Amino acid sequence: MTSNTQVRPRPAARRNEAARFRLSPVAAAIAAVSVLASGAVHAQEKSSAELQSEITRLKQALEKAQQELQKKEGGSAPAASAPVAAEPAAAPLREEPVALDSVVIRSRNRIERLQDVPLSVAVVTGRELDRTGADDIKAITQRLGNISWNQGNQRTSSLSIRGIGKQGQTEAQDPSVGVIVDGVNYAYNALTSSFTYHDIEAVEVTRGPQGTLLGKNTSLGVVNITTRKPSFTPSADYSITLGQNDRVTGKFAGGGPIVDDLLAWRGSFVVDKGEGDIRNLDNKDITYQNIDRVSGRVQFLLTPTQDFNARLAVELQPRAGETTNGRTINTPTPTLYSNGAVNALGTDASTRLARSWFKQQNTYNYANDYLYGGGHRAVNNDTVRPLVTGSHGASLELNWNVGNHTLTSITAYKDYHFNAVNDDGTPFDIYRNAGGFWNDYKQRTQELRISSKTGGLVDYQAGLYYINVSNSSEYQREWGNDAGAWFASTAQYNRLNTSAAGQLLMQNSLDRVVMAYNSPTGLQNIKNTSSAVFAQANWHLSEPLTLTTGLRLTREDRSNTGSSFIRDYGNGAELNPVAVNGVQLGGFSSNSTGVLAAANSAAQLALADKVANKYFGVAVNPNSPGSAYNSLTAEQKRQVADAKAIRATQVGVLFNQTQAESYRDTQPAFVVSPSYKVNPNLTTYFSWQYGEKAGISQLTNGVSNLVKAEKTNSFELGLKSTLLDKTLIFNTALYLMNIRDYQQSVRVLDQYTTNLNNDGTNYYTSATGNVPKVQAKGIEVDGVYAGIRNVTLRFSGAYNDARYKDFTNAALPNEENYPGAPAYKDLSGQTLPGASKWNFNIGADYRRPVFGDKEFHASFNTVYYSRANSDNSLSSYSWISDYSITDLAIGIGRADKAYDVSLLVKNAFGDSTPLASTWNSFTPAVPRWVGLMFTGKL
Repeated sequence: MTSNTQVRPRPAARRNEAARFRLSPVAAAIAAVSVLASGAVHAQEKSSAELQSEITRLKQALEKAQQELQKKEGGSAPAASAPVAAEPAAAPLREEPVALDSVVIRSRNRIERLQDVPLSVAVVTGRELDRTGADDIKAITQRLGNISWNQGNQRTSSLSIRGIGKQGQTEAQDPSVGVIVDGVNYAYNALTSSFTYHDIEAVEVTRGPQGTLLGKNTSLGVVNITTRKPSFTPSADYSITLGQNDRVTGKFAGGGPIVDDLLAWRGSFVVDKGEGDIRNLDNKDITYQNIDRVSGRVQFLLTPTQDFNARLAVELQPRAGETTNGRTINTPTPTLYSNGAVNALGTDASTRLARSWFKQQNTYNYANDYLYGGGHRAVNNDTVRPLVTGSHGASLELNWNVGNHTLTSITAYKDYHFNAVNDDGTPFDIYRNAGGFWNDYKQRTQELRISSKTGGLVDYQAGLYYINVSNSSEYQREWGNDAGAWFASTAQYNRLNTSAAGQLLMQNSLDRVVMAYNSPTGLQNIKNTSSAVFAQANWHLSEPLTLTTGLRLTREDRSNTGSSFIRDYGNGAELNPVAVNGVQLGGFSSNSTGVLAAANSAAQLALADKVANKYFGVAVNPNSPGSAYNSLTAEQKRQVADAKAIRATQVGVLFNQTQAESYRDTQPAFVVSPSYKVNPNLTTYFSWQYGEKAGISQLTNGVSNLVKAEKTNSFELGLKSTLLDKTLIFNTALYLMNIRDYQQSVRVLDQYTTNLNNDGTNYYTSATGNVPKVQAKGIEVDGVYAGIRNVTLRFSGAYNDARYKDFTNAALPNEENYPGAPAYKDLSGQTLPGASKWNFNIGADYRRPVFGDKEFHASFNTVYYSRANSDNSLSSYSWISDYSITDLAIGIGRADKAYDVSLLVKNAFGDSTPLASTWNSFTPAVPRWVGLMFTGKL
């Protein structure tokens, strides 16, 4: 896509003086013809001859403008990242048909024809996104090929390309699929999740390792989002959407000159509010998948000379809450394991909710309320809170034309806040926070880039890149006064529930305990720094043959300091252990039946006496420490031991501040890609792309567990064609991706537990680690057809086979975790989680003049995915059947866009396939939604 930056007409007296403010003459032509394939439309009824005449005229205008530009700048084409200005052309009454072979993209930092780029690229325009109300990352990816959005909460969601990328999220881990917004890399998955994308020019997905052109290296691909830039031509556009679930969305985008021909601005603002589709019966004002977003972006463009421009962008999304965690419908836990062994359900909700402690609330029971959402789209959670997120950002982009080169500098800052307070799935006071991250993430980036002119034997780009990341991350857990009765084993519960003293011990065992909990580490301070040098060159060996080569070297320096500790001992501090893993907790020592150990100090014996007095009313003799406690009956001592054991078990692993082993390495990336233009309408190419994702500095149960770098070799054999008198673009690629040391959750040796037990047995736990070999292979297709009058069709699809080639230490799924089961299993040869064999999307846009100056339009987009497993352990209960989602938009408005009204329908056919499933729960699909969208110009 091209920039839509424009300049206003100048008074004749100033025209020569201000000539230096005029940028490339190609911009005006590009503005007319640079509609990406997915957004091209036939907006007027004309004969075939007239349409062909228009296509020829626009193509000739583009070629002429390109020639003028080359004469003026010595053959140099503007860098795609550089904001450009152009003389405005009179706006046509309706969108004109375009020549599809003129579609341009920015994936390589230049404005290039899509058909000339030897990469597998999928594109969608902002205009198409606007028409169907697609303004979040999930909706955007549903309009692109062989890419998918893995639904989680705002922090854990992720992107996959070619079926790869659905790995467990850790705070110190880079995303496999990079996201770039206006030249700024987002090095954290959460930065893409909770934002409304508005005022978008285009979205491009480049598949395969990237890094020899711009930004941060990525191992699977890049999503490149370009927003609309400031213009010297005043404009103001708005939209208001009203829909089901009290949804109200207001959007505004506009701007213009501040100082004619020198300083322009553009602002984009969104207010988006609405309820979710599942209600919380405990607090009916909390709904799941609600929307609560306010955001704004303001840009300023400075053009003091023809050869220099600067763009400053500032964006803000104030903190607000959206409830995503807990959107879970419970189902009965199977009573048999996969080997036929009986599942005793000792820790299952069905067993715990049957205890008298929880049956006192006679309006609530397991069968009618806990299971299946109580028979309707509702849950009953007492302490769930919306997940609070917010973000700030700023970037400064400078562009200089120096001789035959363009110099670009991008300086940027981005932060992100996340805070989750989660519930246990019941209306009881078990957890006041069932585990939720509190994150403050900050990144600072600097990129310097030089781009040569195009034409001649070689054109090239080179640059330096730096990113500094800091992330303060705490996993929080807090227990309530029902927690002891919930987490007690059946034997412990039966002993404690026999007396008032035992019940108070059971309650105080966990009540109000607050922790920075070890999952995977309580409090982490993560510091990641990357510095890189990169270069890429296009060698034009002959008229039809071009060889693209690129190289990148990245220096990674990553560190992580962590600790897990108790913030508040709650109402039963006297029940603490003496120490856990060297962390002193101030308790007294006793055995499993409650008998005092001989090694207790006088202070510890006094604490034991306090327990005897507090819970059993025994008088304390200060002159005889321990005598009060020793006077308890064996049954009473056993109750104390049970309460202490409940606390110790739930507290888990503690450790003092520990420095994980740092990850430091210099990582290469490269590309080699020859392309051959068979004729003006057919180009073939081969590419070999190699990239690495940095290793991870982390702690597992307080012990350093360094994760190796992920290394990807990607091979493509592609064809790009323009057919049927340039009404059909058809691009296809065969690909093979081999990944070594793929980063995801694996079973690793639990050094902490092995050392603690010291019984000659090795113990294992799940943590982020490396899968030795993963492979994805298949074929993908992208295309657009504009040969039907008034209609444009966009399509993409893929057959994808993504498998573990070597993975012998996978975690066991729940159904295989029976007593005596092995510590891990072999998943070699199995399909990766989230990897559908088949996926495609198809979109259509129909536009027809009616009633004189009015225009009727209708659009749809359908995305299809074949069955895939939603669980990293590939549970047999986690298969999601094939499904499709269709979004529709039908409307009418003025052809000059002065006003328009559209009916929007999302998930029009009500597909109810769950988003995820486990052996005793599922995440339901988001149901059909209907709204009205009003748009116009001010």
